[in-house]
Amino acid sequence: MISVSMKNARKSFGNNEVLKGVTFDTYKGEIFGLLGPSGSGKTTIINILTKQLAADSGESYVSAKSHEIGLLLEHDGLFDRLSCLDNLVVFEDIYGIPRTKTLEALQQVGLSEAKKTAVKKLSKGMRQRLVLARAVLHKPDVLFLDEPTAALDPTTARGIHRLIRNLRDDGSTIFLTTHNMEEATHLCDRVVMLHKGIIIEEGSPKDICEKYNAMKTVMDLESVFVELTGGGLE
Repeated sequence: MISVSMKNARKSFGNNEVLKGVTFDTYKGEIFGLLGPSGSGKTTIINILTKQLAADSGESYVSAKSHEIGLLLEHDGLFDRLSCLDNLVVFEDIYGIPRTKTLEALQQVGLSEAKKTAVKKLSKGMRQRLVLARAVLHKPDVLFLDEPTAALDPTTARGIHRLIRNLRDDGSTIFLTTHNMEEATHLCDRVVMLHKGIIIEEGSPKDICEKYNAMKTVMDLESVFVELTGGGLE
């Protein structure tokens, strides 16, 4: 069952054509990775899918209704003067979520001990974890994650990966953008590689790696991207 899709989507800002006919399908219950360097069009795609931006042409589709979608985007929208817990309590009322689930979400992202700490006192990594807790609070059908482990230490990132996999196993579709190829290799069921607004490859990380490796062993997606474009992800 298709959960998220785009068909021949195009988007320009002035003379800069950011998306040049992007087409893909994402299926229910998978972790789907959209990979590419900064400026390749990843955030534009998410903004179109979440109706924050209109494409110039083409089609986009998300199966979930607005209240069934979770978002972790560049701008976190947190209330700096409120505590971690109080930031989530706002969404308790919206979604009718019991307090036990809110506390569980904080525990899942490692913020239980900081639940009474004001957001303005949090580090960038802690803010990122709080936004993720908010995004998964209502166990969304479709979860959009834009660079979810940016600024996180490796131990915390692994915990976030476990949370993402658990959501996938419970039936959520995870739409992940990243330029961390190691993360995508170990986390995603399928990926598409985006370069200058064009999809240049797609498939499972294992199949893509083996396709570009004469020895048929798994290599990292970073190496594949370099082979396809002549450059890395930075």
